[in-house]
Amino acid sequence: MKKDTTRKNMLNNYLLQLIIVVVVIIAVNIISSYIFTRIDLTNEKRYTLSKSTQELLKNVDDIVYFRVFLEGEFPAGFKRLRRETKELLDEFRAYNKNIEYEFINPSTSDDMEERNATYQLLMEQGLNPTNLQVKTKSGMDQQVIFPGALVSYRNNEMPVELLDNQLNVPPEAALNNSIQNLEFKFAEVINNLSKAVVPRIAFIEGHGELDDQETYDITLALQENYIVRRVTLDGQINKLVNRLLIDSITQEYKIIPEFAAIIIAKPDSVFSAKDKFIIDQYIMYGGKVLWLIDPVVASMDSIQLQENTVSVENNLDLQTQLFNYGVKLNNDLLLDLNAMPIPIRTGQVGGQAQIDFFPWYYFPIITPTSQNPIVKNMNAIKTQFVSSLDTTSAAGIKKTILLRTSDYTKTEAVPSIISLRLLQEDPKIIDYPGPARPIAVLLEGNFKSDFRNRIPQSIATNKEIGFKERSEHTSMIVVSDGDIIKNQFHIPQGYPLPLGFDQFTRETFGNKEFILNAMNYLTDGSGLISLRSREMKLRLLDKTKVNSDRILWQLINLFIPVLIVIIMGIVLVWLRKRKYSR
Repeated sequence: MKKDTTRKNMLNNYLLQLIIVVVVIIAVNIISSYIFTRIDLTNEKRYTLSKSTQELLKNVDDIVYFRVFLEGEFPAGFKRLRRETKELLDEFRAYNKNIEYEFINPSTSDDMEERNATYQLLMEQGLNPTNLQVKTKSGMDQQVIFPGALVSYRNNEMPVELLDNQLNVPPEAALNNSIQNLEFKFAEVINNLSKAVVPRIAFIEGHGELDDQETYDITLALQENYIVRRVTLDGQINKLVNRLLIDSITQEYKIIPEFAAIIIAKPDSVFSAKDKFIIDQYIMYGGKVLWLIDPVVASMDSIQLQENTVSVENNLDLQTQLFNYGVKLNNDLLLDLNAMPIPIRTGQVGGQAQIDFFPWYYFPIITPTSQNPIVKNMNAIKTQFVSSLDTTSAAGIKKTILLRTSDYTKTEAVPSIISLRLLQEDPKIIDYPGPARPIAVLLEGNFKSDFRNRIPQSIATNKEIGFKERSEHTSMIVVSDGDIIKNQFHIPQGYPLPLGFDQFTRETFGNKEFILNAMNYLTDGSGLISLRSREMKLRLLDKTKVNSDRILWQLINLFIPVLIVIIMGIVLVWLRKRKYSR
């Protein structure tokens, strides 16, 4: 009788415990449907969306549809990229149910013509293919994939490249960098598609700046996110700040910049005092500027004709103004052992010119090392006849070096003779002692007007002009190379090529990404672009140990888990016997 009562009490306890567990599970599910939370146990918080992304997703009020072209049989690295992409989209969807996606295999058709038509359509929509060598049962097979996505919102659609190709970076690191940038890329495209007001930016003209064909590709890229104009100043202040509003309280004119940012791309003639004043006051009222300035004039065209040329100072009358803002452009040229190769005719074989490539040290290849989100994990950038710059002691201005040459750099004073004979010399490291020299800097803060001590009284007292001696908090980027934004032209057909693509080496550099990131930072601040500063540590196996102790580690992975299960089973059986033997 006593045993029956004990057994009945045990059953009741088990039943009660079961009911409590079920009730708790149901309660947790009901609460979680109203209150969203997740616990991220990773060291770098890789599964936690940033505050800026969360705020962005909260404001999405319509379907954002991702078509991701990462479906099929891939090598392990691309499988990881696919998995991380899906997990991130699931995380987006957890914050907003308007996020939808599908994974598509563009190579699913067995018909070659249909498959090629699909490839062509994807390329026309802005996605670039990647050729892979894949191991099959019959050997090696070539596979075409499109590691990208097409994102649509209402009636707009934009492409997103998921894979970042980086020169001189191991595949594992390049893949990891691509995964690090996924949140930024997806958040940026959602932000651009859902913007109520599209920012306006302008290329400044009238001082020999690069024309619309020389900046053709970057203009197309910028037009995806901005309204792009070309503006000739002509001494007229209303070209940059023509929105004059009257404050209802003070009855004074309030000036609002017409453009979110302006680009001054490789001018070659002097700026008039009026034009400098217009740019200065545009900055004082919060305008942003991307300065792409050549302090020195040097051209490959002259060298190709005469095998040598002379480098001279580029007199723009901007140096003093930039010095007051916080940067000094130096009249020199930088030679770097890490340089672009250029094609040189070395002979003739069978009636055809024989072309060889030689590194031209006046064309440094810049590998970004800064942790600033504008350039972090960016591909190498190609430059031409670049000069050095230094920061000055401008009070209240934060200076961040974005780009610098390698440690194997030599500085050449100007004027100097530039000759192709340099290609015949055997470079010695001792002749390129460094140190690395900065060529791009970000300036942030409240700038002092370059005209504060020399403004005419008639302008200073004119309320309509609204002269300011100190700027609102704003920013600018100064680069001592104007060619960094210039696209090449196809030889011999003459059409513009993508910015950063070198038709001689067939390599693509990070020039376009740098300009886009710079404009993103200037117009949007450190909001979404700060996501590029997030870091996911790459934890790779020690290949040396794996290869030398392969059998040992295989045995450990095979038997240790089984042994742990057996030991746990024995312990549980022993505990059970001990409990019920009483």
